[in-house]
Amino acid sequence: MTKLSVNINKVATLRNSRGGNMPDVVKVALDCEKFGAEGITVHPRPDERHIRYKDVYDLTAKIKVEFNIEGYPSPKFIDLVKAVKPTQVTLVPDAPDAITSNAGWDTDRNCQLLTDIVDEFTELGIRTSIFVDADLHMVEYAAKTGTDRIELYTEPYATLYPKNREEAVRPFVEAAKLARKLGMGVNAGHDLSLENLNYLFVNIPWLDEVSIGHALISDALYLGLEKTIAAYKACLKNI
Repeated sequence: MTKLSVNINKVATLRNSRGGNMPDVVKVALDCEKFGAEGITVHPRPDERHIRYKDVYDLTAKIKVEFNIEGYPSPKFIDLVKAVKPTQVTLVPDAPDAITSNAGWDTDRNCQLLTDIVDEFTELGIRTSIFVDADLHMVEYAAKTGTDRIELYTEPYATLYPKNREEAVRPFVEAAKLARKLGMGVNAGHDLSLENLNYLFVNIPWLDEVSIGHALISDALYLGLEKTIAAYKACLKNI
């Protein structure tokens, strides 16, 4: 079964725009859990412009589903992960001022750095995932780090999908096949939506997890959170 992890960064962005605690990030996470999401994802950034470090601790104390913390492995981020011990940490190569993730790791050039971090988290029993493009060379070098999983950066898939979905999905299928051959699990995330998610799943049915935030939270403005989560979970079936 492919799990749905809801990224709640956008909920925190809305809260931070006015101060106070509306909407309540923890309540939304618990509602996602109640409505069937199998995971919650957060991506705290150094300026805390959406998810705050305090949110991570508050969520850890409340949610029961898998907790996935994404981020660049700065010393502050590593200390947070070691303190919280989430189910999974997803390592991304974001610059501090990045608006959103826009590329995977160069796992060849950063192999030793990533290996050291993966080893550190593995010793604590934290599952690791490395954010990569659908590039076979980068998938191969991700495996050399000892990571449990990769997360495929799916923005290129989402961009090409409306024009040629077969061409769009092809490199992702090949990358996922190689990852499986090398013993890694496969996650996917970025710009996945109700429009393109099922086709990705049908072509890569062994996906372990998809992490979806922007489109899902946007859809919830129209459909409501409960119906939206049900709709995304329906995309993760052979329909």
